[in-house]
Amino acid sequence: MPFEFRPAIRENVGLLIGLSGGSGSGKTWSAMLLAKGISGAKRFCVLDTEAGRARHYADQFTFDHGDLGPPFTPARYSEAITAADKAGYAAIVVDSASHEYAGEGGVLEMQEAELERMAKGDDRRRETMKMSSWIRPKMEHKKFIQKLLQIRAHLILCFRAEPKVEAVKDEHGKLIWREKQSLVGLNGWIPVCEKNMPYELTISFLLMADRPGVPIPIKLQEQHKAIFPLDKPITEESGRLLAAWAHGASEQPTMNLSEATTSTWLKRIAEAKTRKDLETINGEIAAAKAMLSAPQKTTLRNAVKQKSNTLPRTTAGGVKQSDIRWS
Repeated sequence: MPFEFRPAIRENVGLLIGLSGGSGSGKTWSAMLLAKGISGAKRFCVLDTEAGRARHYADQFTFDHGDLGPPFTPARYSEAITAADKAGYAAIVVDSASHEYAGEGGVLEMQEAELERMAKGDDRRRETMKMSSWIRPKMEHKKFIQKLLQIRAHLILCFRAEPKVEAVKDEHGKLIWREKQSLVGLNGWIPVCEKNMPYELTISFLLMADRPGVPIPIKLQEQHKAIFPLDKPITEESGRLLAAWAHGASEQPTMNLSEATTSTWLKRIAEAKTRKDLETINGEIAAAKAMLSAPQKTTLRNAVKQKSNTLPRTTAGGVKQSDIRWS
């Protein structure tokens, strides 16, 4: 059968959106705002793994609710999401998608069960079988991802985030503990999911409790940057603009978001009281470096460097020159 090629037109594009954060970061509220904006006057659906906690928002939003209980296998998630898609919802919120990885019956438990089966109680066999025991769970997770890519509705996946630490050697060779550094985290806060999951999605943000709902980009494509100001919380309007873009509209906000965000960062840098405050801001800028022009990077880099020189040093050494080369 011969191949056919046609002009590419953006229309009815399904979106996969990830919101990660700890308690109080505003991920569920932000997810519902996005879903409301996407759905317009229609009802959206929430698949709830948190024992009905999504119903707490029933007074603020009009939506249909579905309980998703254990076992939280990738296949069960796929089944629930497929059912919601077939029901015709424009937007589906999954709160939380972290259980697919770390919940009862999730990928981690699947790997442990597979290792027990393969090792048969022999501790020496456990060591040799550890890598092999990941094959089936990873295959099941991959099938889950493939299913998500076939969903016609817009999916909003909420992930828990947890603080992580790691042991490293400082410049004197002394072993110290520090907040874990990761491409998908900030200040040690890491999404609870398979490590590549945030990059499988169309858009992925980390939210922090000290600035609820304000997106810190993990993955944000050029065509979506204007929709999400990095100095303001996610809004219903963000969802409306995303839906319009997915249906082929060329509508874009006219404000220069990068300049507004740069001004906010400069103000926060000037007001920073401790090196810890400065490190937090520095991490946010580094996460959003792809959205900034060279002059903006230079301005922010100089501001961080100058402020760093005025703050008392700690044993950890604070912000290093190498940390503020946002190249």
